[in-house]
Amino acid sequence: MISRRTFVNGIAAGVAGSALTSSAKSYAQILGANDRLNFAINGLNGRGHAHLSALQANKQIARVAYICDPDDKIRARFATDAEKALGYSPKAERDFRKALESKDVDAISIATPDHWHTPLAVLGLKAGKHVYVEKPSSQNAREGELLVAAQKKYGKMVQVGDQQRSSPHSIKMIGQIHDGLIGEAYMAKAWYANTRATIGVGKVVPVPDTLDWDLWQGPAPRSEYKDNIHPYNWHWLRRFGTGETLNNGTHEVDVCRWALGVDFPEVVTAIGGRYQDKDDWEFYDTLVTDFRYPGKTLTWEGRCCNGMKLYGRDRGSVIYGTKGAVVIDRDGYDVFNWHGKQTDQFRTGAETSTSDLVGRDSMTDMHFANFINSCKGTDTLHSPISIANISVTMLLISNIAYFMNREMKIDPKTGHILNDPEAMKLWSRSYEKGWEVTI
Repeated sequence: MISRRTFVNGIAAGVAGSALTSSAKSYAQILGANDRLNFAINGLNGRGHAHLSALQANKQIARVAYICDPDDKIRARFATDAEKALGYSPKAERDFRKALESKDVDAISIATPDHWHTPLAVLGLKAGKHVYVEKPSSQNAREGELLVAAQKKYGKMVQVGDQQRSSPHSIKMIGQIHDGLIGEAYMAKAWYANTRATIGVGKVVPVPDTLDWDLWQGPAPRSEYKDNIHPYNWHWLRRFGTGETLNNGTHEVDVCRWALGVDFPEVVTAIGGRYQDKDDWEFYDTLVTDFRYPGKTLTWEGRCCNGMKLYGRDRGSVIYGTKGAVVIDRDGYDVFNWHGKQTDQFRTGAETSTSDLVGRDSMTDMHFANFINSCKGTDTLHSPISIANISVTMLLISNIAYFMNREMKIDPKTGHILNDPEAMKLWSRSYEKGWEVTI
């Protein structure tokens, strides 16, 4: 298997791409016809299906040229679903580099495990592709800085999958909050509740013949294959995942930060633990984080192993102001006056659930439409990496505060942790040789 460095050099040398064979059924099927953006979807388990659904919803302006995953079974299953949904068969590849080499690919979408998000995004930018990357856009804070810098250097669009930024009712309500609907907004709380089961204690077993475990690990230092990691439980292992705070908290914390109109905080504290089970899970299952700002505060409460709802919701955000409050989630909002009396309500008619691991919804469709049109120069990104990285970095610092078990003082301009060299060691990670992220 060639290294990342060899691959990048190959791109620089102008590796020729392979074209997708056009269908005789319709001229609109030809790559580039009707000014469509041609995509390669990377990571085909779970959220990758939402990317497929969103691109099909935007079929007038987008086309799926490649689907990529190092697991043959997952890729084959996804290929069947893609053909049914799209009416044609994208080229299926085990190795994403085949798609990056193709001159017919305009953009990549990334729904891989977290440890691949920034490395693959940067490789995509180097290959001249626009990038749609799921949250968290980085597995560690240093990668976030590198991805922001890479986007500036290569000039392509990078949209982060904070799809609530494209929700019409969210855009409307945040605008009203900024216009003084609840007075001066000074406090926000985000939460997430789920009933995740134990991942058990994994056993070292032979790698399935259908999985390229070396490519799956990619930038992460090599480790043995265990039977409880792939395809989902990597979320709870520190070398691959980022815990529930980044897995789901990114969405609601981003909404809170948007509503309050704040960027990096001055102080971050985090308390919690792994209480539900004793297993291979390396993160907390319960965490409460406080982000302190001058005159404002933001709190995240994650309980992924206890399904008790807040405000009748298993996930959402509440914004408090000097004249009232707003409770908002993906499905609507409720407005209250200063005395707690409800004054307004809106519902989309849909209902989302924290047990849904795919998340096909109209918000994702609209977020992709915003991305595609921004790549075509007819719109402005709703969640560009320069903005989204702030929310991601805040929550990565929350993880650092938890593991260091102490308060983190933050430079509000850079997000860096102040006067704590030991904590800053967790700002970045170690890489498998040849897979280091460079711009």
